[in-house]
Amino acid sequence: MTRRAIYPGSFDPPTIGHLDIIERAAEMYDELIVAIGVNSDKAPYLPLDQRLQALADSTAHLPNVKVKSFSGLLVDFAQQENARIILRGLRAISDYEYELRIGLANRKLNPEIETVFLIAKEEFSFLASSVVREVARHGGNYQQFVPAPVEKLIAKRLADSPGS
Repeated sequence: MTRRAIYPGSFDPPTIGHLDIIERAAEMYDELIVAIGVNSDKAPYLPLDQRLQALADSTAHLPNVKVKSFSGLLVDFAQQENARIILRGLRAISDYEYELRIGLANRKLNPEIETVFLIAKEEFSFLASSVVREVARHGGNYQQFVPAPVEKLIAKRLADSPGS
């Protein structure tokens, strides 16, 4: 039986913290699907196609990682992909409280799917996509927080829309 896990998120933008979780999870599972959730109620910082490509480029060295997008319920996507594990990264207690509620709801929706938590490395425990967006917006050194393919996308976005 193939151990297939899904690592969902908005990845807007993907960070080196995300990449660390992906690399560590790729060693734990036969297949890992990095799944970008599409929320039509939110205006993304980076378009979906750019996030998909940036994550694909950033994980090209991991042959057992696929990058996909989904809309709707995560448990439905997991079932569609024959994945029984939903992987979530935890940086702080506040992440755990939020993720626990989501994990319990997902278990209620589909008891066959388990949620597994992977703790962020200390050097990434502060890092969130919102931090990267804020640093970039104010002209700070965001490059240290993102993989190279993402760095180029943010630079282009800043050049196309100064101050955003």
